[in-house]
Amino acid sequence: MKDLNDILAMAQNVQAELQKAQDGLDTIEVDGTAGGGLVKVKASAKGRIIAVSIDESLLQPSEKQMVEDLVAAALNDARAKADAASSTEMSKMTSGLQLPPGFKLPF
Repeated sequence: MKDLNDILAMAQNVQAELQKAQDGLDTIEVDGTAGGGLVKVKASAKGRIIAVSIDESLLQPSEKQMVEDLVAAALNDARAKADAASSTEMSKMTSGLQLPPGFKLPF
């Protein structure tokens, strides 16, 4: 049964490392922008929105629709960058593991 115990210990180590990597994602920040930098969104690699910045020139009632579109675009840009940062960090963590092709963590 030593082999089974070794496998269980390895699984627990992988789970601990995965949790550590997941926790670390919240400390990595990315910036999403839209409208040539008129709208900026700061997010964590975990996808948590930290801040939104809107240039004063957009704060006019006639610009409402454009501001809404730019905020959505900046959020999507930040989310894409957060996903990329998350994938990079998680692949660093799993690079030493011998996982079957197509197997993804977390479970």
